[in-house]
Amino acid sequence: QVQLVESGGGLVQPGGSLRLHCAASGSIFSIYAMGWYRQAPGKQRVLVATVTSSGSTTYTDSVKGRFTISRDNAKNTVYLQMNSLKPEDTAVYYCNADLQTTDWSRKDYWGQGTQVTVSS
Repeated sequence: QVQLVESGGGLVQPGGSLRLHCAASGSIFSIYAMGWYRQAPGKQRVLVATVTSSGSTTYTDSVKGRFTISRDNAKNTVYLQMNSLKPEDTAVYYCNADLQTTDWSRKDYWGQGTQVTVSS
């Protein structure tokens, strides 16, 4: 069994910052890419940022220069530092991990989601 548990969401004013945190636990052999997705009301879930096990990152254009993804491989944890937040960043944010379990099965796992609301 594998669990991804997110934390760090909340309500913030425009221009503010939040830091999301996601920890993976369970029968994990190796974690490849980790990432954050978001889903706004009435919209599809979309990719925000990813980070590989070697630290290479990608970002969707709308968050470049404002968000930073990072990970701690020793703790099976991924972070998303979000600065200069805008109302359009409001969404449920989901953590994702492409990982291999100890029974050699490899697939994507998802967290339960954490709400981020940017509003004055």
